[in-house]
Amino acid sequence: MNKRYYSSGPHKRVLVTGAGGTIGSRVLRGFVRFRPDVEVRAFDLATPQNRDLFDQLQGHIEPFYGDITKPETLVEACTGVDYVVHLAAIIPPAADLNPDLANKINVEGTNNLLQVLRAHAPEAFIAMASSVSVYGDRVEDPMIRVTDPVQPSEGDHYAQTKLAMEQLIRESGLRYTIFRLSAIMGAENHTMSGIMFHMPLDTTLEICTPADTARAFVNALDHLDELDGRIFNLGGGKECTTTYREFLTRNFKIYGLGDFDFPSRAFATKNFHCGFFADGKDLEDIVHFRTDTLADYYYQLSRHIPGIQKLATKVFSSAVRSYLLHISEPYVAWKTQDVTMMRHFFRDEDLTME
Repeated sequence: MNKRYYSSGPHKRVLVTGAGGTIGSRVLRGFVRFRPDVEVRAFDLATPQNRDLFDQLQGHIEPFYGDITKPETLVEACTGVDYVVHLAAIIPPAADLNPDLANKINVEGTNNLLQVLRAHAPEAFIAMASSVSVYGDRVEDPMIRVTDPVQPSEGDHYAQTKLAMEQLIRESGLRYTIFRLSAIMGAENHTMSGIMFHMPLDTTLEICTPADTARAFVNALDHLDELDGRIFNLGGGKECTTTYREFLTRNFKIYGLGDFDFPSRAFATKNFHCGFFADGKDLEDIVHFRTDTLADYYYQLSRHIPGIQKLATKVFSSAVRSYLLHISEPYVAWKTQDVTMMRHFFRDEDLTME
């Protein structure tokens, strides 16, 4: 058995919401592979991707297809469960582009889940995935602790929903723990898009791989009394920490894009999130989930990208860079002198620089 997983205690029923997602799928596989003592239930939408995943695990999990915004679809999955890993949520950029949908899924969906659990599994323990985004802009003060104020950045609807979800969990009357996740970076879930330009290049970035993140939720099952009623910061630790500038520099080389060189106004200088979890070891000391380092992430990413893709990217690197710059909202704001958006993305001193 993998030394970072544990198996002990009586038989339990475990429910994973958002089970088809990047972390959820790994939580399922972690329970299936390392916890034969538990009955695993998977809840998610009936998409082709989710059906394929659940079919692969047929005989090891019990699939439940439903919609968290419709409480009646949760009843059967929740009845009699002991431990719930709550991962169901809409994430950025979709969450910020459609705040009403984010509120319906993240907040109202969580409230639905809690109501059904209180009625059909009142003794259940729930472990919820929150986010580093609740701390807001920490470029100038990157050392983050759970005791720090929570103050999402302007316009960060996703962070607002996570705070609302946390409040619902805390007031639910159920036993609970909340893990505020750092930047979750894996070879399969990290893609370059317009949101990459929202993070200031000077941001201190602590990542955690999806595998390690999932391991924390799986191992937590054996430590519920220690976790009960507490909030933790979940990150990969010092060996998973870098600057956003260095992170992108390494990624550009791995993808075959060459040197990282964008105009100074391509990236925002404020109003995002991330930093270093100064108290991240508190959770590691309890559930012992960390195995990957930043070097492991870079290696996994390099192995994941096909050679032909790297070659094609290298050949068309100029066009790719041009496209990326085109979708940079801070750069567009600067070029069009959109004062409102410029003030959203840039510090006052950056607005006066030539």
